Amino acid sequence: MSTVRTSRPCATGSGRTEALRSVLTVNAGSTSLKLALVEGDESRPVSELEPADAVGHRVVHGGARYTEPVLIDDEVEVAIDELSRIAPLHNTPALRAIREARAALPDVPHVAVFDTAFHATIPPEASTYAIPLRWRDWGVRRYGFHGIAVRSVVSRLDAARIVVCHLGGGCSVTAVRDGRSMDTTMGFSPLEGVPMATRSGSVDPGALVYLMRERGLSVEDLDEALEHESGLAALGGLDDPLGFAVYTYRIASAVAQMAMALGGIDLLAFSGGVGENRADVREAIAERLAFVGYFEVRVVQAREDLVIAADVRALLD
Repeated sequence: MSTVRTSRPCATGSGRTEALRSVLTVNAGSTSLKLALVEGDESRPVSELEPADAVGHRVVHGGARYTEPVLIDDEVEVAIDELSRIAPLHNTPALRAIREARAALPDVPHVAVFDTAFHATIPPEASTYAIPLRWRDWGVRRYGFHGIAVRSVVSRLDAARIVVCHLGGGCSVTAVRDGRSMDTTMGFSPLEGVPMATRSGSVDPGALVYLMRERGLSVEDLDEALEHESGLAALGGLDDPLGFAVYTYRIASAVAQMAMALGGIDLLAFSGGVGENRADVREAIAERLAFVGYFEVRVVQAREDLVIAADVRALLD
């Protein structure tokens, strides 16, 4: 990440600003880094850390602790680092970006906005695994991810029961009723759910135990294979008939599950690189769901930068 050393001072010694004219948003994902400067309702991509009144950071995993945006301090950095054990592909680059940005722009407030926060409304029957209580006491539960992207999509739609298929490098399907997340496919980590670009999605845990016990795979072997060697990469991609069939079948199955959570679907929204650009994928998924009845299909670009900026302003103004 390129850095700059000039910045605008805060209007007060508390780290709050009197009027946030501009927010620099930092979105460090597992495969990309996106920077945008949001001024009013306008946003433009930037290539380096430009001066702004505040900086908003997308953080994938906030655990059970962070269900709202929070002003970043050293304690918050430590918590994000601890959560990197669950989401290393995401929290690790986010924390690196936070540290670089705080060093480059030390005189403005930095705010963490968490993907998991949107899914804090998921009811216990959808968020609880049927596992021993001691494991649940250790925080093993379904958290959900892609929350900022899903919020940005839903905010531009007018329907009560929306299912959002956010399909890109990572993929998730989320049920939203009246603006609140009711269920989603990603769980304890961003590995659960439907197949993704290089991630497996859900796999029978018995198969993983077998691979460790009978085939001698280590934890590191499993992690590498499930994160980087699976998904569409293992199936030949979307241009392979099997890859296309498995991908669209699993996503349509997930949408059907979300329809159950909502009691039906009014609108099926697609976002993300695949969701926005592959009409054949959208059509194949929608065709498999014909039994559900009528629903509208929309393509909506996810605008995480605008949601992050809005959350920063709401916290600091």
